[in-house]
Parts: sequence; C-alpha cells; structure tokens
Amino acid sequence: MEYVSSEAELRAIVGEPGARAAAKDRPALLDVDREWLAASPFCLIATSGPDGSCDVSPKGDPPGFTLVLDDRTIAIPDRPGNGRVDGFRNILANPHVGLLYMIPGRGDTLRINGRARLVSDAPFFDRMVVKGHRPRLAIVVEIEQIFHHCAKAFLRSELWQPESWQPKAVRSHAQIVKSVQQVEATLEELEQYYGPSYLERLYRT
Repeated sequence: MEYVSSEAELRAIVGEPGARAAAKDRPALLDVDREWLAASPFCLIATSGPDGSCDVSPKGDPPGFTLVLDDRTIAIPDRPGNGRVDGFRNILANPHVGLLYMIPGRGDTLRINGRARLVSDAPFFDRMVVKGHRPRLAIVVEIEQIFHHCAKAFLRSELWQPESWQPKAVRSHAQIVKSVQQVEATLEELEQYYGPSYLERLYRT
C-alpha cells in the first residue's frame, strides 16, 4: 500500500476545493438550518477520547427532537440506552463533537461541529418529553461550524431507494448478539427480546 502522509500529497491527489465548497461553512444557525433541525428525526454524533479513540453514536426521536436554544446553541435529549455511554465519557474528556443530521429520503445532510457539555437538568427539559419520558441528560452543543453537505454519498449508495434494500442479507440482530457475545439467553429468547415488544421499551429507563 502507498500511504499518504502529508497534506501536500493529499492535495496532489484530490486537488483544491472549489470556491463554493471552501466558503460554505459558518458559525451560526440560519433560518434554513432551523427548518432542517425541525424536520430531522435522526443524527449521528462523533466524539473522541483523550487518547484519540473515536466513537459515533446515533440519536433519534420524533422530528424536531433537537432544540435550538439560540443561533449558536442546540440541545439533544438522551434516551434510555445500553448504559455504555461511550460518547458521554468522551465528551467529559474532550468536548469537541461532530454531528450529522439526516432527513429520510433526502441525500443532503446538515453538519454541525462544536463543543459539547452534558447537562443533568434545565427548564428546556420539559420541552423534550416524549411518551411521558423526560430525559435525565442532554447534550448542549455550542456551534463552531455549520454547513450543508451534498448528496453524492447517498446517491452512490442508493440508501433511500427501497429496491436496493436487502435487510435479510445479514443475520438478524438476535443472531448477531448470540454469535459475538457470551450470553446465556437462547436464540429464541433473544429473538423475542428484540421482537415487537422492543418498541414498547424505547422510553423506559
């Protein structure tokens, strides 16, 4: 393999960004960004630990789950999960985060980079109640950079094209858990756990 070890080598291969791409980032939300956040039900949050190790965590809720506190600040509710809190532990050590907001069916995305803090309570938590669940934590992000990203990756992957979907091309989640983890539960018990009743536990602590 021929490794690329400098930005000069990288630029020799990919060239310089066009003027529009180079100048599209900005430090604060515009109305169009607020509209996007109001319509988005899903985002990915990238974090990095003090040793440089990285994590990407999905966050999802009804559209508009991310609250806009002001032009430079947003808040994301935490919901019950598996308790690993890998991203949260990273934020405590290194506040820099990158977020990618998606809208189903859209190939373009909204990217936000900034500095995050964990908040255990605030008046705006009351606006984050979903199905009776008031979050115990929220991620508050001070925006440093924001821009919209083009659709090329989504178009190449045909991500939103149902005819390209193959959900049964790999094992079920229960089968994956059984094959990679040391669990006492039987495959049938795991299939039941991750079955229709799983939806009923989405907001239970």
